[in-house]
Amino acid sequence: MGFPPTLPPAETWIPLVEFALEEDIGPGDATTALLIEPGREGAAIIEARESLVVCGLEIAAEVFQQVDPDVEFQPRVRDGERAEAGDVLADVRGNLRALLAGERTALNFLTRMCGVATLTRRFVDAVEGTGARIVDTRKTLPGWRALDKFATAVGGADNHRFGLFDGILLKDNHIALAGGLELAVKAATAAAPDNLRIQVEVESERDAMAAVEAGIDFLLLDNREPDEIRRIVERLRGRALLEASGGVTLENVRAIAETGVQRISIGALTHSAPGADVAMEIELGAEISGGARA
Repeated sequence: MGFPPTLPPAETWIPLVEFALEEDIGPGDATTALLIEPGREGAAIIEARESLVVCGLEIAAEVFQQVDPDVEFQPRVRDGERAEAGDVLADVRGNLRALLAGERTALNFLTRMCGVATLTRRFVDAVEGTGARIVDTRKTLPGWRALDKFATAVGGADNHRFGLFDGILLKDNHIALAGGLELAVKAATAAAPDNLRIQVEVESERDAMAAVEAGIDFLLLDNREPDEIRRIVERLRGRALLEASGGVTLENVRAIAETGVQRISIGALTHSAPGADVAMEIELGAEISGGARA
């Protein structure tokens, strides 16, 4: 994957924009209609109010385009770049009614996506130099899978499987229902499509060894302490791709990475990322009355 990552296909997120605008505007912006004449035009800036990793400007631009196709949205930065408090992320020009109607929806997308990218980058920076890769999970906001995973990629993480359909992961419930690890592995390897790699979740050093002996070369070490992960890494070095997961925080991720594990998956990237502080400010000196461009 190149950097910055390619925006997901429009069909995966355009419906979100449409739904969000309908949810917010409904039959019309009751406040703006009372104060702003229909033909009044002007300009605004979207700015960072804190240190963040930029993500989602194309989505914000689409919000304004759907409100009014004549709105001009000009980014000043690219997804993946760092911004500090006070930095301008984009200029927006056009009908002031449209700018005000689209403001909150555009900022909601930016708040979420910059927040996910920013938290992800903090984890990526924390393991720099260890060789471990940060990986996202399926613990995404319902309906937001494509954008959440795009935001983690912008933050520097690798995407895990997108859904249940494009990867095989034998988790604890699968293993229990199959009658045990060896039976689960045997059933999965016998029928798995050639293009889907099998990963097995293990909860002990013994299970890790058993899974590899059964022919699995991709393990998820679930909620294991660094000392145990290190022992598994030493025993299975070169024989399996090892991914640690569970209870990973900014405080312990470096210690986990230093065990030699190749991947660290973190649900918090998407289920617990705080929203980034971004805002839109109308440039009063640039707004004029009438139909001419400001």
